[in-house]
Amino acid sequence: MEYKRLGDSGLLVPQLSFGAGTFGGSGELFGAWGSVDVDEARRMVDICLDAGVTLFDTADVYSGGASEQVLGAAVRGRRDRLLISTKAALPMGDGPNDAGTSRSRLITSVESALRRLDTDHIDLFQLHAYDAGAPIDEVLSTLDRLVADGKIRYVGVSNFAGWQLMKSLASADRNGWPRYVAHQVYYSLIGRDYEWDLMPLGASEGIGALVWSPLGWGRLTGKIRRGAELPAGSRLHRTAEFGPPVDDDLLYDVVDVLDQIAIETERTVPQIALNWLLSRPTVSSVIVGARNAKQLQQNLGAVGWQLTPEQIARLDQVSSRPAPYPHFPYYRQEGFARLNPPMIA
Repeated sequence: MEYKRLGDSGLLVPQLSFGAGTFGGSGELFGAWGSVDVDEARRMVDICLDAGVTLFDTADVYSGGASEQVLGAAVRGRRDRLLISTKAALPMGDGPNDAGTSRSRLITSVESALRRLDTDHIDLFQLHAYDAGAPIDEVLSTLDRLVADGKIRYVGVSNFAGWQLMKSLASADRNGWPRYVAHQVYYSLIGRDYEWDLMPLGASEGIGALVWSPLGWGRLTGKIRRGAELPAGSRLHRTAEFGPPVDDDLLYDVVDVLDQIAIETERTVPQIALNWLLSRPTVSSVIVGARNAKQLQQNLGAVGWQLTPEQIARLDQVSSRPAPYPHFPYYRQEGFARLNPPMIA
């Protein structure tokens, strides 16, 4: 396992990290990913640590807090060997202050997460979404206090737009508050929107990407083929409408090339899709989940080897889509390309 710095911070994270969204198993959406109990979670943590995976990501909303509870129980006695990342902002109830990132909600969320995780600190605390109703200075000054109190050590965000992130960084710099060092983002071979604005922003401002759903909401598991129905038992039957949209032709074209490279490399389709992400600019870690130990071990097979430049080029080509405005058509014109070269050739 290789380790990278999380953005411009001094924190080293593994190139693959583990997403505990399958822990718990209650709820319509955030509990539909799996139902891993404490015993199975301990086994998964064992496998991860043996492979060098030291970062475990969860959120308060996953199974209504049960994911944090199961993770906390599974790492008990070895907390000092690993990093815990969790998130808050999405609704945890129907009350007026049960969602968002106000000072009251953030303090309550961190205290509740610490109890569920059975720990005295959170290594990386992330805002799960931008809250337009919470003043940025209020959010950042609260995070500053939580860092000063030792309850959280690094701060990050998830699913922010570029302007939201830049306004937050400007406030942090102006007031001397902690900067966000991580941005948890959707990025996959069938969802490359991250590359246009958020990736250059991350490179410029020292923000490392933690990639969620690197297999395109389960569409790049190797079980979906052109003209075939979804396999029985696939979670896509229940959650497809909630996931990032994808054009069917793009999906099938990408899977066709993944199948070809799988034969060439003797690797699985998901291992290839994950490996493609590992060397992308600004990516600090790719978060992999699993519903059982076997699936976890298969995903861990994405490291320790490299795709060839020719194979990467084929994947780049089949997964590329026209750039949105204002990036298109400027990058196709020599004058603009010299001033603003794309990060991904």
